[in-house]
Amino acid sequence: MILNDIADRVFRGVETVQDGVHEALFEPVVRLGVTGLSRAGKTVFITSLVANLLDRGRMPQFGPGTAITAAYLQPQPDDTVPRFDYETHLAALTAPAPQWPESTRAISELRLSFKVRPTGILGSLSGPRTVHLDIVDYPGEWLLDLGLMEKSFAEWSAEALTAATTRPEGAGFTEALAAFDATTKHAEPEAKKLAQSFTAYLQAARAAGYSDCTPGRFLLPGELDGSPVLTFAPLPAGEAPRGSMAREFERRYEAYKREVVKPFFRDHFAKIDRQIVLVDALGAIHSGPKAVEDLRRTLADILAAFRPGRVGRILSLLGQKRVSRILFAATKADHIHHAQHPRLTAIMEALVRDARDRADYAGAGTMAMSIAALRATVEETVTHEGKPLDCVRGLTESGKQAAFYPGELPEDPSHILAPARQGAQNWLDGEYEIMRFQPARLTLRPGEGPPHIRLDRAADFLIGDKL
Repeated sequence: MILNDIADRVFRGVETVQDGVHEALFEPVVRLGVTGLSRAGKTVFITSLVANLLDRGRMPQFGPGTAITAAYLQPQPDDTVPRFDYETHLAALTAPAPQWPESTRAISELRLSFKVRPTGILGSLSGPRTVHLDIVDYPGEWLLDLGLMEKSFAEWSAEALTAATTRPEGAGFTEALAAFDATTKHAEPEAKKLAQSFTAYLQAARAAGYSDCTPGRFLLPGELDGSPVLTFAPLPAGEAPRGSMAREFERRYEAYKREVVKPFFRDHFAKIDRQIVLVDALGAIHSGPKAVEDLRRTLADILAAFRPGRVGRILSLLGQKRVSRILFAATKADHIHHAQHPRLTAIMEALVRDARDRADYAGAGTMAMSIAALRATVEETVTHEGKPLDCVRGLTESGKQAAFYPGELPEDPSHILAPARQGAQNWLDGEYEIMRFQPARLTLRPGEGPPHIRLDRAADFLIGDKL
């Protein structure tokens, strides 16, 4: 086993060097990882990003835009990875009766290629060069799984059970666990029953706005649904006799890390150059202080996946490139008036800054901003009780137009973060509402992509220096 791991590492190291030489001498490739925490709008982001890079009329803050002479889709290099279904998703957003596209539930990939006019002294002496952008789309739940690589079954169980007992959604699972005897001989029906209860709790926690709901494949099992590697649950500390439920659950947890987590990071995550993490910060704020605190901890865990040091050593064993830029983007900025965008950005910056400190992070450059990959609303000021309110208007799920005021975000992010850290149950100085808007009907002129908010700035930070 050890010799196989060493040989695998050597092979991948040679492969990485060969790829690097080819890219440096011929056609550079930038691999952009795109992931998002629950309901952050990952599919819409990728679809709008690609559409706006193909037709850059709405991308004034994208620095290389004027140097790009052509942009086009090409077959992706990884033949065994599903292709991101860009055309179908774009058709859903641009139809006469537009709909949000279906969420992606597994990894996918798309290659976008650029012809770029060289700049500088030698620019006039050479023709356009080709740069490939490989967009790798994967669930945020899978990224959080990296933290499991350094945790024993006992350590993970202790953390998972603490979370389950403090979240209302965990009541059913903790009740089932109380009636479960982990020292008895393994019986698959009982194991399956407890695993199903644990999975139901994770699904409910995610629906309630919590971000940390590992193991990620319990939520997005795909072809592993029903397999033993997803049939376990956290257990209280105690004896684990040979052949017992406890011993088998521990074995399956280790198999999950070995057979599910490690291959994903080795084959996909380890090749990423740039990364964007999409966050539904407004949704977390709406869900309350506990959800915000959970988000704060989750962002620290995400940064830990990229840092040099303990987790970094794991990635180095898997052939990890150094991810040089990470963007944390609060999505759905179109759900609030632009006057509140700086406040949302400040909250996101504070969350990321806190996460950097918590993770003892000193790796890639990070940035936080608020964006809307597809603008679904227009702004409107209405008078309420004699006072003006800055609202947004859009199409609701019922099919009616409505003006909406979500509440006023605080100027000082600590008014959000401090109560969350202190374990407050509710916000003391106000409530923050959210509205689920449907996409607006689009009328696009030639050369224009879908309307957005700061997508051009996000793209410039992520890939602008590579073109």
